[in-house]
Amino acid sequence: MTQQHTNVLFIMADEHQAAALSALGHSVAKTPNLDRLAARGTLFQNAYTPSPICVPARAAVATGRYVHKTRYWDNAHAYDGRVAGWGHVLQSGGVPVTSIGKLHYRSEADPTGFDDQILPLHIAGGVGQVWGSVRNPLPTTLKATGMLGPIGAGLAKHNAYDMRVADAAADWLGADARKKEPWCAFISFVAPHFPLTVPEDYLSRYPAAQMPMPAVRPGPAYQPHPWVTRMNDIENSDAELGTDENRGAAIAAYYALCEFVDAQIGKVLDALEASGQADNTLVIYTSDHGETLGMRGRWGKSVLYREATQVPLILAGPDVAKGACVQTPVSLLDIAPTITGTIDLPSDPEWPGKSLVQIAAQPDDPNRIVFSEYHAANSASGGFMVANVRWKYHAYVGYAPELFDLEDDPLETRNLADDPAFAVQQSAMEAALQRICDPVATDAAAKADQDMLVARYGGPAAAFNTGPSGATPVPGP
Repeated sequence: MTQQHTNVLFIMADEHQAAALSALGHSVAKTPNLDRLAARGTLFQNAYTPSPICVPARAAVATGRYVHKTRYWDNAHAYDGRVAGWGHVLQSGGVPVTSIGKLHYRSEADPTGFDDQILPLHIAGGVGQVWGSVRNPLPTTLKATGMLGPIGAGLAKHNAYDMRVADAAADWLGADARKKEPWCAFISFVAPHFPLTVPEDYLSRYPAAQMPMPAVRPGPAYQPHPWVTRMNDIENSDAELGTDENRGAAIAAYYALCEFVDAQIGKVLDALEASGQADNTLVIYTSDHGETLGMRGRWGKSVLYREATQVPLILAGPDVAKGACVQTPVSLLDIAPTITGTIDLPSDPEWPGKSLVQIAAQPDDPNRIVFSEYHAANSASGGFMVANVRWKYHAYVGYAPELFDLEDDPLETRNLADDPAFAVQQSAMEAALQRICDPVATDAAAKADQDMLVARYGGPAAAFNTGPSGATPVPGP
C-alpha cells in the first residue's frame, strides 16, 4: 500500500449519535457535509467509544489506551500528558501537531502532545466534575442539574464558540505554512452536546411536534436495568423535562445541533479543498461518544447501550475507498495507530488498536471485539461492554449482566444473559472481557483513585457540590 498522504485532519464532534447521519438514511437529521465526506471516503458502521463520557473518552483517544490502563476515570480525572499518546509520537518525529477547539484535558499548560492549542476548551478550572467521583458509595441525593440547559432557539455561547473554531480552522488550513508537509490538526467542536440551544435558522427545520419519541421508554413493555435505574437517584433529566412536548423540543434542538455542527464541519472541509491539500490529507471524522436522547428514560450518555457507546466514524483520503461501508467493529482506540501510520511513524506496541486504513482495506471481520467501560458520574459500580457485529455483552459489578443479539434485537431490549440457549455466546463474550480486564479489580482501582480525589476536596459532602453539573463553560466572550 502506498503512503501518498502526509497530513492528517482529525475532526471530532461531541455527543453525536452514530445513527444521526443523513448518509445512513436517518429520518430526521440532515448532515450534508458529512454525507459528502462519506461519499468520498469510507463509513464504519460499527464504531464504538472506549468510554461513554467526554473526559475519559478523550483521554483514551489521545493515548490510544483503555481507560483502565491510564486511570483517567471520569470528568475530574482529565488527560495531563502523563501517559504519552499519538501527539507525542508525531512530535518526536518532527511533525507539528495543532489543536483547534475543545480538548477537555486538564490544562493548556500540560504536555499533551500539541505544539499549539488554538481556542482550547479544558475542564472547568482544571478541576472538572468532582461530584461525579463520589461513588463509594454512590449518594442517593437527587441532583437537580438542569443538565440539558436552555432548550430552544438562540445563539448560546457554545454555538458562538463552535463558529469561532470553524473560522479559526479554515484560516489555519489556508495559511502558506500548511504547504510544508506533513502536519496534523485536531479540530474539535462542542455541538451537538447540550445545552440544547441552537440558532433559529437550524431549529426551524425541525418542528418539535413532528419529532419521533424515543423508541424504548420505561413502562410495562420495558424495565430499565437496575444499574441504569440507580442513575436516576442522582440525575433524572427525563423527569425534569416532564412532558412529551418538552421532550420533543429537546429532540428537535438536538437534531438541529447536528445540522449546525455539520455546517461548521463543512467550512473546514471547504477550506481544506481550497488549500489544494485534500488529495494528500487523511480526514477522520468521529464523536467522543453518542447521545441517549431519551432512550430508556436517559439523556446524555453514560450507559453501555449503543445510543451512547456507538459513534459515527468516517475516513477519507488517499488509500481509502470511496463510498464504502465497513462492518468490522472498530474503536476510537484505532485512531492512534491510524494517525501515526499515515505519517509513516511507528505505533506504540502497547496500543491495542489497529490502523483504520488497514482495517478498511481488508475483508469485514464480524468477530472482532471492541470494548467500552464506564466509571464516572451517577454509576454505582463499573460497567463494561464487549461487542462484535452480532453479540453485545454488558457486565456490571454487583449487578446482573446483559447479553443482546444485535441482529434480532438492534434496540437491545431483550436480555439473553443466563438463558441456557445462549450459554455458548455468553461464555465467549465473558472470556473476551476477561482477556481485556478483570471487572472487579478494575472497579476497585477506579474507586480507590476517586476516593483519594474526594478526600482532597474535603470528603463526599463537599466534593458532591464541587464542579459544574452541566456543560463545561467555553473560553472567550
